Amino acid sequence: MRAVVARVTEASVTVGDEVTGAIDEPGLLVLLGIHVDDDLSKVPTMARKLHEARILRDEESCATTGAPLLVVSQFTLYGDTRKGRRPSWTAAARPEVAEPLVTAVVDALRERGARVETGRFGAMMAVRSVNDGPFTLLIEV
Repeated sequence: MRAVVARVTEASVTVGDEVTGAIDEPGLLVLLGIHVDDDLSKVPTMARKLHEARILRDEESCATTGAPLLVVSQFTLYGDTRKGRRPSWTAAARPEVAEPLVTAVVDALRERGARVETGRFGAMMAVRSVNDGPFTLLIEV
């Protein structure tokens, strides 16, 4: 599993004319990609790392501040561009594998007490964010 995590002051995701998830206060925008070899065993670790990452202001985390997370599935995080001009998506999990794992990470975050908003899996989404810093990092498990 791979997540690009941005510290934001606000963020939202829209599908068509509908806002499916939004945070209007400081928190984290999480773009979450699932690898073909990922399974449920990685879910608790990813949820813990996202929730407890001390990357908010004053080295705080969502766990310590109650800051929200906006989680958006992003299969393109596993695009391979080493050959040619067209990315290869062979490392990205198929939707029928990825969707339950993205849902499991969101559920695990909520079980930890996190406030979580989401996009809509498989939809064409418009993601807006106001980065804070900017501060963005890659978390892999």
